[in-house]
Amino acid sequence: MIKNSKRIVFKFGTNILRNEDGEISLSHLYSFIEDISYLFKQGKEILIVTSGAVGLGAKKLNIDTSGSTTLKQAAASVGQPLLMSMWQDGFEKYGITTSQILLVEDDFSNRKKYLSLRLTLNKLLENKVIPIINQNDAVSPSELEHASFSDNDKLSAIVASKLDADLLVMVSDINGLYDKNPKIYDDAKLIRKVEKVTPKIEKLAQGASQGGRGGMITKLIGAKVATTSGLYAKIVNGKIP
Repeated sequence: MIKNSKRIVFKFGTNILRNEDGEISLSHLYSFIEDISYLFKQGKEILIVTSGAVGLGAKKLNIDTSGSTTLKQAAASVGQPLLMSMWQDGFEKYGITTSQILLVEDDFSNRKKYLSLRLTLNKLLENKVIPIINQNDAVSPSELEHASFSDNDKLSAIVASKLDADLLVMVSDINGLYDKNPKIYDDAKLIRKVEKVTPKIEKLAQGASQGGRGGMITKLIGAKVATTSGLYAKIVNGKIP
């Protein structure tokens, strides 16, 4: 699927980027950067949607952001440049230029903003740049209060569909969708392929992931947005090489 895709959106969730101490795992991050750099040098157009700014900022400030939108905004403001610098430094080692794009939902619902954003992103891709995209938590409390982009699962799907991508790859710490919760049931079976995200399929997902704002249900919503727009969506376990 990746081999035949020209334009690919990779989404990295909070949990797959962090280690057990809640800090960004550089070994994980750099392994992803190495693999993406290989694809990029094969001529693929790559966009990255990344989570992790709030967690990084909270760790840096040594604060608990649970229950406080203002603290989450402050943490995002501190964490975003740290997160961006890690991606940027990693790709620079492979001679690849990156850019930062911070978005809110209005950037897509407002046609004038959307067309401007689309032109900018396409121009970046034409100039061999990898856009690093995140939601703008620091200035938009609605993103945090209502989790409108759901830990970037929905955001990555919207970006993929609006930018005419061929494939959306949601990199997480899980193998994919199961017929029942694998954390509870030992006999849970992985569903390798979903032809259509129906209400029956959505019922198989449960709750948000620990540490993130997403979970399987938001990944299915993202997959639904993507596939409805005519592209493929894939959920992969980033802990498996």
